[in-house]
Amino acid sequence: MNKIFVQIASYRDPQLLPTIKDMIDKAKKPKNLVFGICWQHSKEDSWDKLDEFKDDKRFRISDVDYTESKGVCWARHAVQQLYKGEKYTLQLDSHHRFVKDWDDKLIKMIKGLQKDGYEKPLLTGYIPSFDPDNDPQARVQVPWKMNFDRFTPEGVVFFLPGEFDTWDDNSKPLPARFYSAHFGFTLGQFCEEVQHDPEYYFHGEEISISARAFTHGYDLFHPNEVLVWHEYTRKGRTKQWDDDKDWYNRNTSCHVRNRKLFEMDGEKRDIDFGIYGFGESRTLSDYEKYSGVCFGNRSITQDTLDRKTPTLQNIKISDKEFEGSLSRIFKHCIDIQYNQVEEPDYDFWCVAFRDEEGQDVYRQDADLAEIQRIKNDPDGYIKLWRQFNTTKQPKSWIVWPHTKSKGWCEPLTGQL
Repeated sequence: MNKIFVQIASYRDPQLLPTIKDMIDKAKKPKNLVFGICWQHSKEDSWDKLDEFKDDKRFRISDVDYTESKGVCWARHAVQQLYKGEKYTLQLDSHHRFVKDWDDKLIKMIKGLQKDGYEKPLLTGYIPSFDPDNDPQARVQVPWKMNFDRFTPEGVVFFLPGEFDTWDDNSKPLPARFYSAHFGFTLGQFCEEVQHDPEYYFHGEEISISARAFTHGYDLFHPNEVLVWHEYTRKGRTKQWDDDKDWYNRNTSCHVRNRKLFEMDGEKRDIDFGIYGFGESRTLSDYEKYSGVCFGNRSITQDTLDRKTPTLQNIKISDKEFEGSLSRIFKHCIDIQYNQVEEPDYDFWCVAFRDEEGQDVYRQDADLAEIQRIKNDPDGYIKLWRQFNTTKQPKSWIVWPHTKSKGWCEPLTGQL
C-alpha cells in the first residue's frame, strides 16, 4: 500500500496539533498516513497535548521531556528510528498547512519522475509561507525554490527561498541543488539510507543531507505547484536553544563535524562518520560539480550564483574546468546594537574585514545614507551586510565610527 511515514520533530510548538489535524483533514487517504513524532514538550505547556492520538495505531510517538532534548538533528534522527518500511516518507517541521489531496499529488509527482527515469526522486525545498495569525489570506500561492545565499564564517552553507525564475521550466518538478529539512518527500527507504546525524545540532543539517542524499543516488527536485505551506516566523514558539544551557557547545561541535565531513578549510575527515557519511552511488566531487559548490575552499560557480537550473551533465566536466569556473564569495552580516553607536553626528564608519595577521582583506565604508538606513531597522538592531570576492578567508571584522564633532570613536571588533 502507498503508506506515507510522516516525520515530525516538534519542540514545544503550539502549531503541532493544528498541523497534524490539517494534514489529516486535507489528505485524500488519511488512513495511509503513519506519524512518527519526536514530541519534545513541557508538562507546563497545557496546549501541547497529544492525548487524542495516543491510542491511534497510525501514531508512533517518542515522548521526550524538553530538558532531555539535544537539538533538532538529534530529534529528527529519533523519528527515523520509528520507520517500519512504509513505501514513502515525508519529513516536516511542526508548523504547516496543506492543500486538498496533498498526499495523492505528491505520490503522483514522485511516480512521474520515476517514469522519466529517476529511480530515487526526492521532492524538497523551502516551500511557500503562511502566517497562523492571518490564515489563509497570507498564504503564498506560487511555488518556491532554494537558492544559494552564502557560506557562514563557521563553514555552513545558507540558502534563501525564491520564486521560480522566468527561465525555469515550471511545467514539471524543477531540478534542485539543495535539501530542505522542513519539507522532503521521497521513498521510505530514505529513513534508513540517509539518516540524520544525531551529533549535528542545527546549522549544517541541510547542506550535509543535500550532499549525502545525492551521493546515495537521490535526485533532488522542487515541486512545481504549491502543496504545503510552512511558517517561517517562529512567533510564539520557544526554541530548543532558549532552554538548553549547553546549546553553544553542541553548536560549536556540530560546526567542527560539518567542516570535517566536507574537508573544509584544510580539515581532514579523520573521524568515522559511518552511516552518516557519503553514499557510494556518486562521489562528493559529483555533487560539487552538480551543485556548483566547492566546499574545500568555499567557492561557487556563476551558474549557482545566477540561480540557473542544475543539470546532471555537469558531473561530466573535468576537474580543471570546474575549478576554473569557481569564485570565492564572502558574505557576512555584522550585528551591532543601537547602544553601541549613540553619537548624533556620524559622517562615516570604516568597515573592514581582516586576515589572521590583522591586515585588511576588504574594506567598504558605510556612508551617511547607509548609516541612517541601518539605524532604523525594524528588528531593533543594526545589520551591516558586506559581500566581496576574496582569495583569503577573513578572520575578524572592525567597524570604526567617525563623527563630525569628535573624529574617530571607539572601534567595534569581532571574530569570525
